[in-house]
Amino acid sequence: MGFNKISQFQDLNIQEIDENIFKLKKEILDLQIKKSTKQSIKNHFFKHKKHKIAQLFTLKTQKK
Repeated sequence: MGFNKISQFQDLNIQEIDENIFKLKKEILDLQIKKSTKQSIKNHFFKHKKHKIAQLFTLKTQKK
């Protein structure tokens, strides 16, 4: 599972970007809960989701 390219998100408007950021933050929270309850997760998912959030914030800033 490689990193997504920022070009995949270029056609989103600001509202869709905000929705995706919210969804990804919720997924990170779910991963943290699973990690704290000793369920098996793949730790690289944290890095990938944070990378996507950073890309979306960059796009949001560029579109304003």
